[in-house]
Amino acid sequence: MGSGMTACVDAPAARAEAMLERVPRWFAAWDKHLSRFRTDSELVRLNRLRSTRVSATLAGALGAALAAARWTEGLVTPTILDALEHAGYINTFELVANGITAKTELIGPCVDRHTLVTLDPVSRTVRKPENVRLDLGGTAKGWCADRAAAILALKAPSLVDAGGDIAISGPRADGSAWRVGIESAVVDGEVIATLALHAGGVATSGRNRRKWLRNGAWQHHAIDARSGKPAETDVLSATVVAASALQAEVAAKVVLIRGMHDGLAWIESQGLAALAVNDDGEVVATRSLEEFLVA
Repeated sequence: MGSGMTACVDAPAARAEAMLERVPRWFAAWDKHLSRFRTDSELVRLNRLRSTRVSATLAGALGAALAAARWTEGLVTPTILDALEHAGYINTFELVANGITAKTELIGPCVDRHTLVTLDPVSRTVRKPENVRLDLGGTAKGWCADRAAAILALKAPSLVDAGGDIAISGPRADGSAWRVGIESAVVDGEVIATLALHAGGVATSGRNRRKWLRNGAWQHHAIDARSGKPAETDVLSATVVAASALQAEVAAKVVLIRGMHDGLAWIESQGLAALAVNDDGEVVATRSLEEFLVA
């Protein structure tokens, strides 16, 4: 999925090792279904078709992405693959080259494109126009983190970090909270806040790392579906605490795209908690985040 993955369980060493050795296999299997970067993935095959029956894994992850699009009124949508490729994000980020030229035409606004994709949850049949191509991106990472944490939790309390999307199954074995540090988007290695979380999810989305030059202009991966282009925003990074890693990932992307004022107002309207950083390093947090902050 183009990201590092970390899994933790609160259990004696020997038992923990036996549990954790299975986790890479889960992510490898999910990647084979959900990656847009693998020529043999199920998602790549789906993108070539108008209608097909899909696996339970792809149906689950796509269903979650379409639900996210409905929740955010199309702002965070899986129907942005052409927009990402137009911006130059045509391979795993490690292989994205500065100075790359556009691979596809600009698709323009794509806020309503998710309504063109239907998923029958019973037959697991997906139908879409041939020219609508899907990227599950961050929602897939959040979905996988939640699944992995839930499976591990059958044996012991767990925390799974899928490229910055963190799922926490419940309190640690002694009932205490897990500690999660929020790294600065401006100064490498600096922790600007520490959260104490008993369960749920926390995710960070930013334009400080996944960026590249195209035609002399900086591009990033957070596509604003209202324009079909990388978002023009005063938010450098956003961190959200929510009920799940998936929900936190989607909400953090909303803050990044909508900007500091509108994004944090939306977070408060949803009953969530967030922290955002601008290009100058200024940190702004919702009042609701205070209950999670470690003094």
